Amino acid sequence: MEFRTVVEVDAPGFQIEPLESILFVGSCFADKIGRRFEEERFPVTVNPFGVMYNPASILHTVQRCDAAPRIAFFTLGTNHVYRLKETGEIVDNCQKRPQRLFQEEELTIDQCVDYLSQAAEALHRRCPDVRIVLTVSPIRYAKYGYHGSQLSKATLQLAAHQLTKEKPFVSYFPAYEIVLDELRDYRFYQPDMLHPSDQAVEYIWQRFVEAYFSPRAKHFLQEWKPIKEALGHRPFHPESDTYRQFMEKTRQQEADLLARYQSEQRI
Repeated sequence: MEFRTVVEVDAPGFQIEPLESILFVGSCFADKIGRRFEEERFPVTVNPFGVMYNPASILHTVQRCDAAPRIAFFTLGTNHVYRLKETGEIVDNCQKRPQRLFQEEELTIDQCVDYLSQAAEALHRRCPDVRIVLTVSPIRYAKYGYHGSQLSKATLQLAAHQLTKEKPFVSYFPAYEIVLDELRDYRFYQPDMLHPSDQAVEYIWQRFVEAYFSPRAKHFLQEWKPIKEALGHRPFHPESDTYRQFMEKTRQQEADLLARYQSEQRI
């Protein structure tokens, strides 16, 4: 018997190659997944101007940075925005200023689509081959109330769905659905019962690799794994010559592996 429902991940129509440069913009969930790519030695840019929770702030980051990647991730956290009353602009960070200076608003589905569309088109102009992956963060926002949090997520899901229909270079990865519908258990959350646990993030990573990575990229991960584990080894005598020689050998293996895949990318 099967005691869970497995969320199907649609084929995205492209594959991520080894050591691809990738841009991550969005909620703290983008930080977690982006850092995982970084651990696997992908040259990533992760939230260069800080965590961005809503579609308007994601657009602001894309406009401010000059990245032109072939792969970009937009991780949507909320449709709630804060507008500075004095200027009317949506701010990305309140910078601990008094709450009375801001007006909280909820973006509509169409507004979310518009901001995300502008961000997607900006990257498309820089790199016509760009592929953008949308995700909705599985992090629950208790401050809205749980019904309010679900409404916010539903707005983002509808906006993401609409954008994938309008732009063939945009796809959707169901991170939210995997946590809520497939894992569906508080043991996959951190102690605050709001943020996914490291185990949940690892499972989402595995599901993503299965669907989005090319065979060469998967092979790279296999070759990199023992070197990564060796680099993370914590010895009893880190000052010993034996350990120093071990680390020098391991770092050389890392350099050789990266150089080989980088040279293959240029061919």
